[in-house]
Amino acid sequence: MQVFLITERLALRRFTEADLDNLFDLDGDPEVMRFLTGGKPTPREVIRNETLPWILHYYERFAGLGFWAVNEKSTGDFLGWFEFRPPEGGGPDEVELGYRLRKSAWGKGCATEGAQALIRKGFAELGVRRVVAQAMAVNTASRRVMEKVGLTHVRTFHEEWPDPIKGAEEGEVEYALWKADWEQQEVTGRERLSEQFG
Repeated sequence: MQVFLITERLALRRFTEADLDNLFDLDGDPEVMRFLTGGKPTPREVIRNETLPWILHYYERFAGLGFWAVNEKSTGDFLGWFEFRPPEGGGPDEVELGYRLRKSAWGKGCATEGAQALIRKGFAELGVRRVVAQAMAVNTASRRVMEKVGLTHVRTFHEEWPDPIKGAEEGEVEYALWKADWEQQEVTGRERLSEQFG
């Protein structure tokens, strides 16, 4: 297992061909897929022939950027994934943050913990200058995670979907964080800690 990043409770690692069943189970949960497909599962052959090869292809294109499988450190259980990668056609200095986690990981701070660690690594080690994230406007849980990790709302926009799902009429939201703002947040956080415990 090629581990990329370790946090207090999570191990982020590269995907392998052996993750087909993990991805199939994740995308087979209607609640996980609610804001992506309206709850429709992704067919196994799509994951095998399209999704997994696309994920694996990223490791060849960009060092340290791509899709990262998440395992719970204490049990080794697969919890889902994070994406931290340039948008199609973009360069490595602006990356898109995303996450898809099993219901068993919801409400426990796992999305926040993993996203914070990726943002820190991106700004401190990988030469990232801006992180962006998007979600459906009605996806309040995802938006809360973006806000907790320091991203701020940039815009609300509407896209034409061939098969719109419930909530699409409210549009999509984009959040972003610049490296300079992250550095300021880090300084402010350290100052707050030293006031509390200094």
